[in-house]
Amino acid sequence: MSAIPQTEYGMYSVHHLRLAWVFLLATSLLQAQAPTSTASPATSPANSSKQGLELAEKGDCKKALPILKKSIPHMSEKKLKYESAMAAARCAMGTGENRTAVEMLLLLNSEFPHDAEVLYVTTHYYSELANRASQELAATNPSSYQAHKLSAEAMESQGKWDEAEAEYRSILAKDPQLPDVHYRLGQVLLSKNPPATDEAKKEMQEELKINPNNAAAEFVLGELARRAGEWDDAITHFSRASKLDVGFSEAFLALGMSLNSAGKFSDAIPPLEQYAKMEPSDPAGHYQLATAYSRTGRKQEAAREMDLQRESTEKKPESAEH
Repeated sequence: MSAIPQTEYGMYSVHHLRLAWVFLLATSLLQAQAPTSTASPATSPANSSKQGLELAEKGDCKKALPILKKSIPHMSEKKLKYESAMAAARCAMGTGENRTAVEMLLLLNSEFPHDAEVLYVTTHYYSELANRASQELAATNPSSYQAHKLSAEAMESQGKWDEAEAEYRSILAKDPQLPDVHYRLGQVLLSKNPPATDEAKKEMQEELKINPNNAAAEFVLGELARRAGEWDDAITHFSRASKLDVGFSEAFLALGMSLNSAGKFSDAIPPLEQYAKMEPSDPAGHYQLATAYSRTGRKQEAAREMDLQRESTEKKPESAEH
């Protein structure tokens, strides 16, 4: 057998070596370009968040906040997410990034409902945001009616009825057609000791001339009429209030109570049934509805409502008859 010539053997080897080299090169390039399915430990949300927490603890919120904002949405570990969102909210308040602060508070309340610390922090931060807004209003628009109205509301909260009344009257002296101001003034007049009922009634009537859709003003007029035993007026105002605001549960109860007091028991049933659906834990609704059922001959339903009234009274030991 003759030997394979050296030149043929050499050509065969070089050809296959070149093919192997091209294959290895192509494979390495594909591997380099292929996207990774998981983040490396160094860039995972958890590690990023821990880095942000360390910066926040050192007081470096300007660096910490962007890191925390980016990592929090992708975090699965609840404890770390809680700590990170708390830190982000604190940093956002410290750096004046109000929008981020609110977003973090909303996230915390959504994912950690009823948590005592979350509720505590939320109370303080929203209060602080309100203070900032009021300070900005006073600084940028000190003569606006909104600034004076906010001042009057602050006096209301402190029980300074005379000062609040004076502030509201000064607003109305400049523009008597402003919505909501007559209503607020009327509430102040009713809060005084003794209440200035007649003046308050006039203010509520003025409010409705400006804004006929003010359900709260209608309700107050209804309540003043109910206390005076003027059942027809009370029924009219409470009926309007319940139609203007279908979620105004107290209007349905007051309407039903007034109809009962006027002896219109059949008419009282629909609003009282509505109230009982809206506020099933309130014994007053069950008591009034039981009365309406009983006076219209629906004894079985009346007994059921009395049972519900007793059960809800045990859970909520306030007066069931108002």
